[in-house]
Amino acid sequence: MTKWEQIKHKLVSQEEAKAIISSWKDNGQKVVFTNGCFDILHRGHVSYLAKSASLGSFLVVGLNADESVKRLNKAPDRPINDEESRALIMASLQVVDLVVVFHNDTPKELIDFIKPSVLVKGADYDAKITDEKNSKYIVGSNEVKASGGSVKTIELEEGFSTTGIIERIK
Repeated sequence: MTKWEQIKHKLVSQEEAKAIISSWKDNGQKVVFTNGCFDILHRGHVSYLAKSASLGSFLVVGLNADESVKRLNKAPDRPINDEESRALIMASLQVVDLVVVFHNDTPKELIDFIKPSVLVKGADYDAKITDEKNSKYIVGSNEVKASGGSVKTIELEEGFSTTGIIERIK
């Protein structure tokens, strides 16, 4: 398989992800899940993803589809890169094992469907919060904990954000 084919092989549907993840878990592997837009890849993303991957055997990234990003109201011109480009860039990273594009506003249904061993978000969220209405709540954490998994946060690298990069370009 060529390098390009290896990258494209990491891009899977929700159904494919569930089957792959089930086989990993059947073999005693710990599957880590995180999600985001990952619009303009930067050092903060790379650090976050590498630290997330270190929490288990495999890292699965849920990537917001273009229409999902637009509904997040990040900015009227976001995403800068389309979902196919963002997915391919994410899949090209050595620390990422699978990429699943989701179209809903949150990854809750995807998380509940694939049942990762570990759910990870940035430390701007709080893994202890169980109230889904709290802005610090990690979407899907109640479901992951209920299925025997764990929820972790990772410190974000100060000074690295897609919004900050876009502002500097303007």
